[in-house]
Amino acid sequence: MTSTWSRLQLLHAPPSSLLFRRGDFPKFAKFVPAKFLLPTMCFCQQLQTQSYEIVKGSYVPAGDTKQASKVEDKVVKALEAVGAFQKLPMVMPSIDILYSALKKAKRVSPTKGIANIAKRERNKGAKQLDALMKEIAVPLRKYTENFPGKISLHPYERSLVELTLGDGNYEEVLRKVDYLRKRVVAVGKEHASLCAKSVTKREAEERLSEGIKKIEEIFSHEGKAVDELLNIAKTLRAMPVVDLETPTLCLVGAPNVGKSSLVRLLSTGKPEICNYPFTTRGILMGHINLSYQNFQVTDTPGLLRRHDEDRNNLEKLTLAVLSHLPTAVLFVHDLSGECGTSPSDQFTIYNEIKERFANHLWLDVVSKSDLLTDSPVVFITEDSNVDSLDLAKYRRMGPDGSLHVSVKTEVGISELKARVHELLVTQSERIKSCKSSEEGHEVVT
Repeated sequence: MTSTWSRLQLLHAPPSSLLFRRGDFPKFAKFVPAKFLLPTMCFCQQLQTQSYEIVKGSYVPAGDTKQASKVEDKVVKALEAVGAFQKLPMVMPSIDILYSALKKAKRVSPTKGIANIAKRERNKGAKQLDALMKEIAVPLRKYTENFPGKISLHPYERSLVELTLGDGNYEEVLRKVDYLRKRVVAVGKEHASLCAKSVTKREAEERLSEGIKKIEEIFSHEGKAVDELLNIAKTLRAMPVVDLETPTLCLVGAPNVGKSSLVRLLSTGKPEICNYPFTTRGILMGHINLSYQNFQVTDTPGLLRRHDEDRNNLEKLTLAVLSHLPTAVLFVHDLSGECGTSPSDQFTIYNEIKERFANHLWLDVVSKSDLLTDSPVVFITEDSNVDSLDLAKYRRMGPDGSLHVSVKTEVGISELKARVHELLVTQSERIKSCKSSEEGHEVVT
């Protein structure tokens, strides 16, 4: 019985060289020939016991699913960081790409050791066409790969692309550049193959010349896509850089109410100041340094009284800033009648924007107070007799708690700076609180 039990133990043990060392066997045990060993019994301990789940087309261990989701969330957050426009690759003009490629291709020499003239010429032609194709295709591939897709951009930058370049133009230009690359690669490979099959030296030279000419024709007709991409890169790099962790003050209001003058007064920004609507044709960024703290200030295009579908791209830029950036709002009102937008229209714009972005910190400023008179301004197209009590009050003093200032006489400027500092400090605390709550949520999950 004891001998039989020892043999069964040996059968269950894993195969190893240790089993065949003489000293490891009991004296009473007999060696079992290999033909009687059962492989299934030897390897039974190696059976798979780990379970897997399919996550987005890939097998992930069941216990690692949560970990994979955490990594994915971090990747998404990294993709949505602001600053993608400053990382765009440098784009060469199309003519420079072509001439540089031609110059480098002509320097390519045939493989050494080929004695036959025809073979040497066709080898040279095929290598030069291959080099020309690669010198053009490589930078084009670099552009299409390193220009970010719109889906990976921060929502604010995505809005800037759509509103500045036009909806769909960014992707269309990248598609054209990639199509140009594919055409050059296809034609280059085709003519390099033909050149390699040439029988005589003259035929090889002719096919080399034909291939170069064909690539030049393609690039001259479709190379303008590269120049369009160059202009897009210049436009996007010129966009102001916004730091999401730095408190930002956004000046909002109707056109020509004095936003740009206040930006020049409060920050390092130097916007254009003229007496016509939509002086601000984009987002202008300035900086404030108060009590050793850095803050950002944005000057935005003016808003008119109309529905969103009727707004121009400049007005949509303002709404994009308010929608996608954590800003405090300084809403500027002009009750003097100088801006061209009636107080009643400004009242409507103000109520609409404040209701839509009620979660933002807010400060109301009535500008050009030196031009205000005792009697409220009423445009000829308006009837003050039908004004509501709120609108009648707004015509005289602006919103409740608003600060009256004048850049010309500097009335209220000191108080404005103090209120702005107070507002931005509160905004800074709000940003830190949101960040810490997000980090706490990540730890819990």
